[in-house]
Amino acid sequence: MKRIILAVTNDLVSDQRVHKIAMSLHETGCSVKLVGRVLPKSLPVGERKYKTKRFSLPFTKGPAFYAFYNIRLFLFLLFSRFDIVVANDLDTLPACFLASKIRFKKLVYDSHEYFTEVPELIHRKNIQSFWLKIEKFLLPKIKYSYTVCESIASIYKEKYGIDMKVVRNIPEKNNRIQIGISKTKASAKKVIIYQGALNVGRGIENVIEAMQYIENAIFWIIGDGDIREGLKQLVFKYNVSEKVLFVGKVPFAELQRYTKQAHIGISLEEPEGLNYYFSLPNKLFDYLHAGIPVLISDLPEMRKIVEQYKTGEICESREPKKLAFQIQKMLTDDSLRSIWLKNIAHAKEELTWENEKKVLLGVYGL
Repeated sequence: MKRIILAVTNDLVSDQRVHKIAMSLHETGCSVKLVGRVLPKSLPVGERKYKTKRFSLPFTKGPAFYAFYNIRLFLFLLFSRFDIVVANDLDTLPACFLASKIRFKKLVYDSHEYFTEVPELIHRKNIQSFWLKIEKFLLPKIKYSYTVCESIASIYKEKYGIDMKVVRNIPEKNNRIQIGISKTKASAKKVIIYQGALNVGRGIENVIEAMQYIENAIFWIIGDGDIREGLKQLVFKYNVSEKVLFVGKVPFAELQRYTKQAHIGISLEEPEGLNYYFSLPNKLFDYLHAGIPVLISDLPEMRKIVEQYKTGEICESREPKKLAFQIQKMLTDDSLRSIWLKNIAHAKEELTWENEKKVLLGVYGL
């Protein structure tokens, strides 16, 4: 029985990708432990079929956090029994790489994003330069790896000559929650939903401003992040408090109960840095598996999915009135919605975690 440790820098509560990977490895008979950190406002991890551990650290963000986390993770790995260690993103890779070399164990790298091109780094050149140096030093040495989309895999192949497999973060086919609340009964208003991190460059501000001109609808914002308070100020500024609901952070086990009550899913990432430009967000697939049409940014990976399966629309303009008009039409055009819903039913039969899992297990040699 192989012992596998997966490392992340989040609090484990809402990371669907890592949970699905941990479960897939567990189901093959591996002993799996997922390691992260606990924050002051972290929810309980809950009961899972694999083991979990969360570090309590003196810092929660910034260079000191990443330094303390990697030191703590390295010491943990140094004295733990494992056959494979999995570094999820660049911020866990230093500790995992060093421990794997000292212990002569297999290292797997899961790149959830184009880390050095996230908006939080592209405007902070010194910090970006630091992570680029780590990336340039470590990635060429990685033998086993996978990422979330073809575009990012191609970039790393060109830059470092590594062959990353692609494992998209798609829901399981047989894990669709049935709820007894119809869309019409759940709310007299149509529901527009955003789920995910509340960070810069996600287009949430655009929808809040557009809500001034959208009738008979409410915008659910599910998640937490750096710009939450700023978003609340925008709601006050545009006088749309009755049209916007901040649900907060929801464990992924409960998330689909909210998603299935929506009428449109929003994924309006801005091309702020190459990470967002090539993004293929988890929520795009979550929306489709919940059976709701999507409004997306005109970015290559998202466009590829929506154009192939015809499951929604590409945002035509972020100007508030034009965006409002497009959303209103998507909510009220029954003929369009009928076509989308039919196409979504087909898409979610093809886009499943069961298909992605075959690639995943190949990386691990299982």
